[in-house]
Amino acid sequence: MEVPVIDLFAGPGGLGEGFSAFVSSFEKRINFKIVLSIEKDLHAHSTLTLRSFFRQFPRGEVPGDYYDFIKGKINLIELYKRWPDQAQKAMNEAWLAELGEGPGAVPFEIVDKRIKEALGGREDWLLVGGPPCQAYSIAGRSRRKEKFLDEKKDERVGLYKQYLRILAVHNPVVFVMENVKGLLSARTKRNSVFAKMLADLRDPVGAVLSEQFVDGADLKCPGYRVYSLVAPPAGFDTEGNPVFKHEDFIIKSEKYGIPQARHRVILLGIRKDIDFNPRILEMRDEVPISHVLNGLPKIRSIVSRSQDSDKDWRAAIEKINCTNIFSKIEKDVAEEIIKQLKKIDSVQYPVGGDYFKYDKVTSRYRPDWFVDPNIKGGCNHSSRGHMESDLVRYFFAACFAKVKNRSPKLEDFPNSILPAHKNVKDGVEGKKFSDRFRVQLWNKPCKTITSHISKDGHYYIHPDPTQCRSFTVREAARIQTFPDNYYFCGPRTAQFVQVGNAVPPLLANQIAEIVSDIFESIRMGRIWEKERDCQKCYK
Repeated sequence: MEVPVIDLFAGPGGLGEGFSAFVSSFEKRINFKIVLSIEKDLHAHSTLTLRSFFRQFPRGEVPGDYYDFIKGKINLIELYKRWPDQAQKAMNEAWLAELGEGPGAVPFEIVDKRIKEALGGREDWLLVGGPPCQAYSIAGRSRRKEKFLDEKKDERVGLYKQYLRILAVHNPVVFVMENVKGLLSARTKRNSVFAKMLADLRDPVGAVLSEQFVDGADLKCPGYRVYSLVAPPAGFDTEGNPVFKHEDFIIKSEKYGIPQARHRVILLGIRKDIDFNPRILEMRDEVPISHVLNGLPKIRSIVSRSQDSDKDWRAAIEKINCTNIFSKIEKDVAEEIIKQLKKIDSVQYPVGGDYFKYDKVTSRYRPDWFVDPNIKGGCNHSSRGHMESDLVRYFFAACFAKVKNRSPKLEDFPNSILPAHKNVKDGVEGKKFSDRFRVQLWNKPCKTITSHISKDGHYYIHPDPTQCRSFTVREAARIQTFPDNYYFCGPRTAQFVQVGNAVPPLLANQIAEIVSDIFESIRMGRIWEKERDCQKCYK
């Protein structure tokens, strides 16, 4: 049984990938098929379309032309030209469109028509997606110095209402909605955003009618019971809604086999006419980043704003010898710096690329999920350029972390290599931005990969001093648990944004297993109803 899935605000498709890749057990026979993904960003939409194209082929039967595209032997136009049927299906599935009420938004009636066409009359379907979250994030509100959110000034605050409208009009059996943890503390002047959101999701018809989104004559959605995926309900209220603390909706990804401390709010909604209490995710061992990064090709950074070569790169790092730091740092860190400098003298790493040949790509964790031998190399794995002064800081920080098993704070840096920023003094004193240069540790899950990684790599310094750089798109993608054959389109900055905004597919894959139980229960219930009717006939 294939359950249709519609993905709103899809980004590069992390949620959709997790559900699409779900393979049910023999007993369940439930699988998920993306029938429509809606995304407004051009580059993310290109990634969505390409991945949909990939999924048009049975597992293990993706044509060599796809890998030739990854390797740069043919372009996207040529790939789609060679496989027109699969390309057309992918283009029908991935829709470049903006939801909302702004000047660029698609009218509701066109959105509704596309949804109905994609579903083809099916009523038992799943809605997934995460309305844009920047407005709710704690960091974003802090930068804007906002105590309260204002829907009139920032339309992103109300974008979840588009999700509500589709729930009210189209009545999916189940929904999965993702957002940032900051949603729990966000407030308007009138109320808690999350409390209002929960109330709206339980009664989407009432919510959209109060906003005068639609004519309510034909709205028959009974509403939803909203569940946590990591905690059982404390009970049920008088209306039959499960009762949770707001914190129960936070999924801490590192507890579920994701090599990243990504904490997100994820809600599971089950339509009220479906009598089913879902189970929760099973906790798993933490996965350190070494388990997913060590099997990728080693590459060096690029010296920016000056000539770059292996020799120039080494010379830039070795300038640490001229910074007068050795008398101002602890002996064990100084010894590690000297040790790693000797290694730097002999390394000959490439700088990577959008694709480069490499025969030894592996993964200690879930190689069946990550590694695709048909690639025969690395893609989206090019290093960034860094200023010489930052290369020295990265090298020092990685050596420090190797010895101390923690990333250095600015107060740990010798004054001679501190950046000349206005707020460095505050950082040294521990007031703010004290972790401006953050090394991710080999033996721990990564800190949250966010879209900020597109701006600079200071928060994502590679733990290997001999590579002396920040993470590549592919490394960030592995930490986000995208398979290696998941190719990100667009310039590198856009690729980083896509990866940073995504839901980890391996987490979505685990959620898919829980959701499959719901649809299996519905399927078995329908079979039972048919059997009961037949028994009446025999009587």
